[in-house]
Amino acid sequence: MSDQIAKGLEFEKKAEKKLSGWGIFGSKQEDAADLYEKAANCYKLAKSWDQAGAMDSKHEAANAYANAGHSYKKTNTKECIACLEQALNVFMEIGRLSMSARYCKEIAELYEQEQNLEQAITYYDRAADLFQGEEVTTSANQCKQKIAQFSAQLEQYQKAINIYEEIARQSMNNNLLKYGVRGHLLNAGICQLCKGDVVAITNALERYQELDPTFSGTREYRLLADLAAALDEEDVVKFTDAVKEFDSMTKL
Repeated sequence: MSDQIAKGLEFEKKAEKKLSGWGIFGSKQEDAADLYEKAANCYKLAKSWDQAGAMDSKHEAANAYANAGHSYKKTNTKECIACLEQALNVFMEIGRLSMSARYCKEIAELYEQEQNLEQAITYYDRAADLFQGEEVTTSANQCKQKIAQFSAQLEQYQKAINIYEEIARQSMNNNLLKYGVRGHLLNAGICQLCKGDVVAITNALERYQELDPTFSGTREYRLLADLAAALDEEDVVKFTDAVKEFDSMTKL
């Protein structure tokens, strides 16, 4: 009996992986559905009726809400979000955290399209936490970058700075993400500039060099240093020239 339960759990994990991975959407759904059906059958063989029933009914309900939401996507954003929230809640209830993260992110994207930045931030934040819990760091960071971007647009500069700096620190310990550190520090530095505090900018540049010793040799560092100097001197021409020079090679 316990072997069948173990098999059922394994099929569930494979289905989760299938749904959260890359691939053709329809094919992914069909493959995952087959795996969930196998999981339910294993639970039935083990006479674990609660798990079998929960698998059948709740997962079907969540998928039904998601499908309904997607049918509204092009015609009624409000109804689409309402349905996806229902799907999200059911997936949370049955412990499908990767699916919950996916629908949180999708809801955030819909709010982003509607230019409702506050709500977009709320759902990107939830998605980031869920992705982080599932150790999907890249997706978590993508959500955090959105939060930082929108926070900056809402002039919540310190919040944006904290997020960009946090991502930079985390990325330093990951060989796959390390290449993006200078970009995160640049964004944090630009937010520092928006606050208009030259002392804070100077202190930040020192911190960034300590965080990444190679940063002082980058174009991103030189841009921030030049902009800080121009801001301190109230030299608009110098400020504009620094931006133009950087922008000629790398679009800001």
